[in-house]
Amino acid sequence: MLASVILDFYQEYRAGTAVELLRQKITTTATVTHDGKRQEIPLGLLVPGDLISLTAGDIVPADARVITSRDFFINQSALTGEPYPVEKTNAAGRPADQPADRENSVFLGTSVVSGSANAIVTRTGSATEYGRIARMLGERPPETEFERGINSFGLLMMRLVFFLVIFVFFVNALLHHGILDSLLFAVALAVGMTPELLPMILSINLSNGAIAMSRKGAIVKHLASIQNFGSMDVLCTDKTGTLTENRISLIKHVGIDGTDSDRVLLYSFLNSYFQTGLKSPLDDAILHFKELDIGTYAKVDEIPFDFIRKRSSVVVSDPSATTLITKGAPEEILSICDSCDTGAGIVPLNDEYTERITRQYIKLSSEGFRTLGVAYRPVEPGKTRYATDDEHGMIFLGYVAFIDPPKLTAGESVRLIQNAGIEVKILTGDNELVTRRTCESLGYTIRGVMSGPEIAEIDNEALARIVEQNNIFARVTPVQKDQIINALKKNGHVVGFLGDGINDAPSIRTADIGISVDNAVDIAKESADIILVKNDLRILQDGVIEGRKTFGNTLKYIMMGTSSNFGNMFSVAGASLFLPFLPMLPIQILLNNLLYDISQTTIPKDAVDEEDTRCPKHLNIVFIRKFISIFGPISSLFDYLTFFIMIYVFHATGALFQTAWFIESICTQVSVIFVIRTRRVPFYTSRPSKYLIVSTLLVITVACALPFTVLGGIFGFVPPPADFFAVLIGLVIGYLILVELTKRWFYHHYGNLVDGTSFNHKDR
Repeated sequence: MLASVILDFYQEYRAGTAVELLRQKITTTATVTHDGKRQEIPLGLLVPGDLISLTAGDIVPADARVITSRDFFINQSALTGEPYPVEKTNAAGRPADQPADRENSVFLGTSVVSGSANAIVTRTGSATEYGRIARMLGERPPETEFERGINSFGLLMMRLVFFLVIFVFFVNALLHHGILDSLLFAVALAVGMTPELLPMILSINLSNGAIAMSRKGAIVKHLASIQNFGSMDVLCTDKTGTLTENRISLIKHVGIDGTDSDRVLLYSFLNSYFQTGLKSPLDDAILHFKELDIGTYAKVDEIPFDFIRKRSSVVVSDPSATTLITKGAPEEILSICDSCDTGAGIVPLNDEYTERITRQYIKLSSEGFRTLGVAYRPVEPGKTRYATDDEHGMIFLGYVAFIDPPKLTAGESVRLIQNAGIEVKILTGDNELVTRRTCESLGYTIRGVMSGPEIAEIDNEALARIVEQNNIFARVTPVQKDQIINALKKNGHVVGFLGDGINDAPSIRTADIGISVDNAVDIAKESADIILVKNDLRILQDGVIEGRKTFGNTLKYIMMGTSSNFGNMFSVAGASLFLPFLPMLPIQILLNNLLYDISQTTIPKDAVDEEDTRCPKHLNIVFIRKFISIFGPISSLFDYLTFFIMIYVFHATGALFQTAWFIESICTQVSVIFVIRTRRVPFYTSRPSKYLIVSTLLVITVACALPFTVLGGIFGFVPPPADFFAVLIGLVIGYLILVELTKRWFYHHYGNLVDGTSFNHKDR
């Protein structure tokens, strides 16, 4: 109960902290015009209808509609995943599939890159797009796959213990034992059957995994997530900032024939270097692409960028000529050109060349590039003032193309994760063309692409099929990301999500395992279970392996506790119905359970076979039930064989019978771990850790020596005859051999239930 309360408190605390990070946005102030006067007011006092003023560097304080603007660019990357600044004007524009695409709308939490605007507040607080995400984070996180498995296991054990204990109590009380003795015996039996050390084993396993992962560059915030890491079979990831650098880079500078052109690079560099108007990330990408020697050039004048022309021009001179250079949206550049530079000469811009230039632009766009056109014309020296009317009769030169480059290790990381049996799916707010280009550069095989607007038109049943068929989901909203993750979970998958933006926070929380990176926004890191502190996604694959090791050692304890424990306690319960004395005293059952648990405390230090880390693992209750039903009776078989030998060979009294049964029970229970800890041949091809060997031998030694000590008398033991130990050795060896043979048959038929190669969500 205490552990449950602590866990609930921890999860609620995490939820509250995540929401509080969002609420901190309203501790800043906003510039508002009241009664014709501009004043600063706390963000929390804003109401719909207020007139706010926004300038470069401001954080937008509420969702609002732009009414006037001048060179107004907004960075919405944290909300949408798009790395490029977006122009906002007072024009209503065309209908948009996503709120962030509305040309005249700005949103809480986004930032002003350049320009200025006045806007009318439309929504504040929890009613904003940002607030909607906050509400989603404030809800209780959904149950993870591992938590579902543990809960199912708890219910299974509760049913087994309840029915067996109640049956034993009433039968013993009605037959030949007193009510008090029967009650104590039944309670001790319940304790003996319950794997009460499971929480501690889990804690040690998870702590070891967390320490191992921290050494490799990952901080585990929620320990149970390590288990989910091992079970994960689908990883959904955002693109911008996780697979890519979230840094725009110049990739191509080509002429109209598509070949590299140093002249295109030079002229675009001169334009970006000398213009003093709006500096966009595209200009920065050009200036950082390559150092060019432009010492011979001097600026004459410029025609600044504006959002009607969608281009900027500079006039530069060198000793040989004075040139007007224009850079901007390809369609706008083409509209002011009447000729083109083929590289071999300047020719009139007829239909053939116009089609060739347009085809080149379409090709670059289809490859996912953001493209700008470059044009020029010589002008007469001596003129010092230029205006937009001078942008005519231009010579089209070529294109500069940009992309948000993938991280250096992203391609290798994706391959490593896929090789570990995990399917990778891309969920991004970016457009389809850019996403395709990024994925192709990573060597990622695209099976199908689905867009957010298309998802909005289908129902949940159709979505459940589509999420299996497609592996790229572009232009999706935070809500749609959640829908995709939930659809995958309902299909029986254990889903991880990797993201770094505000828009990713709800999905990080919804997934079975939420992952973020160190340079993510605070709310994404706060919502995550695991944070990668090194900018290397290969850590993910290391985390998956650690998770599978943790799961493997946890499963060893569960298999031990549910087979040998159940078998031994079932034997005791059955024998108590026919013997004139209790087969084991309540205090002896508790001592048996204590010694057995001590021997298992070293399981978390045990080695895990390589094949047990190759594919996702699942805590499948069908697997556990079958393991109990097959290996439990084997344990009981040797228990009843011990009963028979003690009664008919040794003619044992009650005390001797209880002593012999106690020793045999301990020896078989703790030694069977060496067989069931691996699918291989024990000791020969899979060696246990030295800690497990020492703890097992220590407990066996204590159990065998205890009847010969003073403590033995306190617990009701008597020294067994020497020839009993010869029989004991035979029983233990026979038991281990039979378990080994059965184990091979069992994994041949049912191993897929835990390997994740064939499973059903309802079975878990």
